[in-house]
Amino acid sequence: MDPSASSSGGNTANGPRLPGRSVTAWVLRFLTAAALAVDAVIHVRLAPGYQLAAPDGIGQGNLFLMEAAAAAVAGLYVLIRGSRPAWLLALLVAAGGLAALLLYRYVDIPALGPFPAMYEPVWFFDKTLTALAETAATVLAAIALAVPRLTGHRGEARLRPAREAGRAKT
Repeated sequence: MDPSASSSGGNTANGPRLPGRSVTAWVLRFLTAAALAVDAVIHVRLAPGYQLAAPDGIGQGNLFLMEAAAAAVAGLYVLIRGSRPAWLLALLVAAGGLAALLLYRYVDIPALGPFPAMYEPVWFFDKTLTALAETAATVLAAIALAVPRLTGHRGEARLRPAREAGRAKT
């Protein structure tokens, strides 16, 4: 037996397992999922009050519910899979939510088609907490995508041996 192999598996099909990599991956996954959960819960809590302005239309409340559903799905996907597509979805949902929050905080955009005017030039606790959670999820997902060794994904490195084997046959 290889003396460098640890009791947690040691070597893998892709090479030696780096100590702590799986712990780091799980911490990133958990923190990102938690930030997206905060985002989802706050949007669900606030949705009924915002829907009162357009009870029969799309309304801001329904948009909040869509954001909450997207954040919940992305958070669960990251927590369960932790794959590059999961991280990409988390990044898109969190960054998109943060962009919308900041845009409608600082820019008075009129109603566009079925979408209501959502300008709200104030900060309050839930809005601030949502902004912080979306920022955290965006940064964590960006780190996971930018530094794949932290999450255990080698991306291109996994495909390289198969490509080289295919070239050797030709």
